[in-house]
Amino acid sequence: MTGATGLPALAVTGATGRVGSRVARRLAAAGVAQRLVVRDPSRAPDLPGAAAVAAEYGDGEAARRALEGVETLFMVSAGEERERVATHRTFVDAAAAAGVRHVVYTSFYGAAPDSTFTLARDHWATEEHLRASGMAWTFLQDNIYLDFIPLFGGEDGVIRGPAGDGRVAAVAIDDVADVAAAVLRDPAAHAGQAYPLTGPEALTLAEAARVVSAHGAHPLSYQAETVDEAYASRASYGAPQWQLDAWVSTYTAIASGELDGVTPHVERLAGHPPRSLAELAASPSI
Repeated sequence: MTGATGLPALAVTGATGRVGSRVARRLAAAGVAQRLVVRDPSRAPDLPGAAAVAAEYGDGEAARRALEGVETLFMVSAGEERERVATHRTFVDAAAAAGVRHVVYTSFYGAAPDSTFTLARDHWATEEHLRASGMAWTFLQDNIYLDFIPLFGGEDGVIRGPAGDGRVAAVAIDDVADVAAAVLRDPAAHAGQAYPLTGPEALTLAEAARVVSAHGAHPLSYQAETVDEAYASRASYGAPQWQLDAWVSTYTAIASGELDGVTPHVERLAGHPPRSLAELAASPSI
């Protein structure tokens, strides 16, 4: 399907990133025409039925032009930054002004105004703006990405953080992409729905480290920190306070139980069971 501009009426953002690129490739493999909204069209993947257009989330006018004729928009959340909510609002407003009818947004598991994980609050604010935009919406509320768990360890193979014995039901990026592609092929069936996406199990970081050690290429272990120790151990990076808060609250959100709980949505929407940490750790890409 094409929009009024002659370009595909389905737009995918983030096509050069981890999530958007996977979604774009799945749609292309299914024969779905799409518009790839990227900062630099020369870096967009060369996919059949895909047309690349240039826009940045924070440039409202460029985004509006890029989205003219779009009916369904897959909006991957912007990179972590202090003003991410404002950036998201600019892009959402541009989508509404361009006449977009439905936005599928990659949010976060349990997003709320008082989420322990500070960046989840950004996702809640974006969800609220989308709800008020007049466009139809679908939220894919991803838990922590399973792919990142083996990378949590330092150079010595130790994961350090104040996660305690809390559990996290992390989800594989490939599973998120499978769900997104399924939703985008029939968006009307998912309008007004929020799907918390998880893997098949909720693990403590100590359990996750043992799984990676048993199935991955490198040993991994977990060492609990206090919150004060976590801030002190990360102070040397010279990161701004909001970034330090985000790093530390990744672990305190696990400790609080806010990232626990397995949901059925990956299997129901993607049509296959979610990938486990053991499967992912054993893959050549980890």
